[in-house]
Amino acid sequence: MELRDYFADILRSIAFLSRFSVPARVFAGHDGSLSQTVRAFPAAGVLILVPSALSLLLLMELGADPMLAAIVALAIQTVTTGALHEDGLADSADGLFGGRDRDHALEIMKDSRIGSYGTVALILGFGLRAAAIAAIAHDLPPTSVALALLAIGSLSRMMMVWHWSSLPSARAKGVAANAGMPEKPAFRMAILVGTTLFAILLWPVTSIATMALVLGLASLAAAGFTAHVSGKLGGHTGDTIGATQQICEAVALAALATSI
Repeated sequence: MELRDYFADILRSIAFLSRFSVPARVFAGHDGSLSQTVRAFPAAGVLILVPSALSLLLLMELGADPMLAAIVALAIQTVTTGALHEDGLADSADGLFGGRDRDHALEIMKDSRIGSYGTVALILGFGLRAAAIAAIAHDLPPTSVALALLAIGSLSRMMMVWHWSSLPSARAKGVAANAGMPEKPAFRMAILVGTTLFAILLWPVTSIATMALVLGLASLAAAGFTAHVSGKLGGHTGDTIGATQQICEAVALAALATSI
């Protein structure tokens, strides 16, 4: 693997996972597939979360209430990602819990309108993450909280690749199907980079035992959600990949908040 190619995949990942603009030259000669690009998702997750982490750091240094700082940080994160993963969470909740069967669930998930299950999922998702970040900010210094956000940003995007690799595509056509399945070397690289970045960024923040707990609970959340999706849909969609990120981020933040 050439380092230059990996950096190009980071930029492609940022373009796919956020609203940030990247140089057009990184897409020159690229076929649009994400089969190899996914190896850079964890590294891109750290970079995408930098504005959110910096806003949290600044507000805390200025003496803002932890809950206010947490909500602003989440708002900035949502804007920078274009609510990409939140949309996946809402659509997945509507389809998985509102669909009578596989085909009905997939039909619901294609509908741009949001239903009751999706609304509740978004409220609970934002509420849980905000409360967890505020709790972490209450117990840790500003720099440590910012590092924790970056660490979990990497971890949750690593889990997206795990979910994506674990199931076939539920649709013959769609965002995930058109993007292709992650290649085995890309999957292994995503796991290696995601775990390494998570450990490096969280090392100054907490103990090894807490890091293991956060990683373990996030992994269980991803595995449980993947099993549910497999039973309901028989495969992944772009929405379930995004929902995986949201679920793992919320679980990881809650685990950290209750263990520090």
